[in-house]
Amino acid sequence: MNPQLFLAFLVVAGALACTPGVDWAYSITAGLKQRSFVPAVAGLCGGYVLHTLLLVAGLAALLTGIPGVLGWLTVAGAAYLLWLGLSTIRSWRGASFASTQGRAPTNQFRTFMQGMGTSGINPKGLLFYVALVPQFVSPEASLPVPVQSGLLGLTFVLLVAVVYSCVALLARRLLSSRPGAARRVTLTSGIIMVALGAVLLSEQLMPVLSQALSRG
Repeated sequence: MNPQLFLAFLVVAGALACTPGVDWAYSITAGLKQRSFVPAVAGLCGGYVLHTLLLVAGLAALLTGIPGVLGWLTVAGAAYLLWLGLSTIRSWRGASFASTQGRAPTNQFRTFMQGMGTSGINPKGLLFYVALVPQFVSPEASLPVPVQSGLLGLTFVLLVAVVYSCVALLARRLLSSRPGAARRVTLTSGIIMVALGAVLLSEQLMPVLSQALSRG
């Protein structure tokens, strides 16, 4: 693998991992509401591992190249984000943030799957792997292209694991003694999820509505 390309990828991938979004919102919510945020972060990473496997197998480019598939993935991802965001908004008033010991045990597998769904079903993540990762693969390198793609994908997984863990930990450390602020942050996280879901859904519905209006 070309060292210069790899360093450039680290800079770009690190910047993307540090950009707030729905993954950040889910990490913050897990850090504030759950005893352990590890299952949530592991789930988010699991979604990107899935994208890495699709990239190595060559399925990611195939899926994005088939008409309609990306659109349906976007609709599914938008619906999931809307559901997750509304669930967060509904629960923010009664949430307790005072101490980790006083929190009720949560279903860790469910938390993991929710995190995996948050990143795995997001078409933006799929497009990241299709559009960005191949630009840092060198055909002249000694390693085969699928191996380079896999290493780059797993590097991104490692980066997001570190960043999202820090986000969840900082949210817990800074806001656990401030229940009012913690509730506001949780509410904001839910609103971000709903807003992103609505944007993704509107991106798919607006062309359909435009065509329907033009025909009418």
